[in-house]
Amino acid sequence: MGTETKSNSYTGQISTSGGNPKVMKDSLSLVRQTVNQQSQSNQNQYQNDNDNDNHLNSNSYSNATKNQPETNNSNSEQNSTSLTKESKKIIVPFVPIFVEEADVIQGAKELLKVIRPNWDLAYVEFKSFTDGITNKLVGCFHKPATKLKKDDENDVDTDDKQQEPYVPPIKVEEPPVQEDEEEEFTANGETDGLPLQYSDNVVLVRVYGNKTDLLIDRKAETQNFLLLHTYGLAPSLYATFKNGLVYEYVPGTTLNTESVLCPEIWPLVARRMAEMHRKVRKNVGDIIGGGATAAVATSADTNVDAVKPLPMIWTKTQSFLDLVPERFSDAEKHKRVKGTFLPIGRLREEFNSLYKYLVALDSPIVFSHNDLLLGNVVYTKSMKTVNFIDYEYADYNFQAFDIGNHFAEMCGVDEVDYTRYPKREFQLQWLRVYLEEYLQRTNIQSAEVDWLYVQVNQFALASHIFWTVWSLLQAEHSTIDFDYVGYAFLRYNEYLARKEEFLSLTAAASQKNNK
Repeated sequence: MGTETKSNSYTGQISTSGGNPKVMKDSLSLVRQTVNQQSQSNQNQYQNDNDNDNHLNSNSYSNATKNQPETNNSNSEQNSTSLTKESKKIIVPFVPIFVEEADVIQGAKELLKVIRPNWDLAYVEFKSFTDGITNKLVGCFHKPATKLKKDDENDVDTDDKQQEPYVPPIKVEEPPVQEDEEEEFTANGETDGLPLQYSDNVVLVRVYGNKTDLLIDRKAETQNFLLLHTYGLAPSLYATFKNGLVYEYVPGTTLNTESVLCPEIWPLVARRMAEMHRKVRKNVGDIIGGGATAAVATSADTNVDAVKPLPMIWTKTQSFLDLVPERFSDAEKHKRVKGTFLPIGRLREEFNSLYKYLVALDSPIVFSHNDLLLGNVVYTKSMKTVNFIDYEYADYNFQAFDIGNHFAEMCGVDEVDYTRYPKREFQLQWLRVYLEEYLQRTNIQSAEVDWLYVQVNQFALASHIFWTVWSLLQAEHSTIDFDYVGYAFLRYNEYLARKEEFLSLTAAASQKNNK
């Protein structure tokens, strides 16, 4: 749940207000030139690069920094971010702008002047998406249809008007439980081996929250964004700036506690997650599967050393625990947390003990999203597809953690209700669909499903501890109006309530209880 929004649906208040973001004016002309030069070449490059089974065959997605939070990385402030795929490069322009959290709309306008110089800002609507608990998000909707109407009022020649195609007004897709179809931006069509391409008339601007660089490796996040786009699993990344990203709008509706259980939606989520786990590799020859023990081997196909990566849940949790203060700067918050969570060494011991147990389950190591709360799953009803968004925590991790974390997030964030935790029958159906996609076969045995069920629920315990520690860090540093201390207690109390029940699960006992 650590991403930018806990309810990231594409709804919000239209606004044109704004102030003055911090802008390095002398660099913008260079960035504009970079944007114009790369716009067409990148589009062609994506298509050419994905002809080879939609796999990334490159060592450029370095593991060197993936486990280290970055607080002051001068390398990130370059004119572009480059990733090599074989001998080719995807260049994402860097715009030297700092956008103030309190004035995101004006910052978005300055960014559009650089990355969309042909847009007339008079015909751009800005929507601030609601309920951000880590970052700020604003949608920029370019509506040339509005301009056509204005031109008509000014008696522009009819023949000239007909040369410009009409674009229907933007409407947000209704929740999936409703029957009426709504107009929306639609994709050009999804083809095997090609990234999704949506309308160029909408971009999203995300501004990082205060001190979130303590939690998230922003360079790795950018690399993951491009990596997943190469596999057709993420939208386009248009640009980075000093404290955020500009990327492609994915049409649709984010899930909620009701829609995530809909039979037309949850199988899409299960298959999409399995597809990511099955396909994505950060480096040539990365070893996946098995447990967490690091291993080095030589790939016969690549003649390079391949490493079994350490799981994110270990590296990130340890990093977070190191950053939790023994005394919170806010006296009231310190009073609330000290009895349960301080000294922090007690929570570290609890996690380390749990982790030792979980490693023995030998859950496969796969490239995971690691933050599939409901607001990070977008359902596009007209295409009958789901897409995942926000890759701040994406990395190699235990397969069962990614699934167990998603199940825990089904209980909500705005109003957490752990009685919504999915029942065994639903989980078994979900897991069977997942395994059919992940293993690429239909003859899934009941024993396979039941064992994954045990792993997933036990790893859900690790999810609770992880977001507990995350919440404590946010409580100290975030400026967003959200009760992070209260959320830390919610997650930790659920961990304690479920610990004995989940750790006592075995495949044999679980099968017996289902009879």
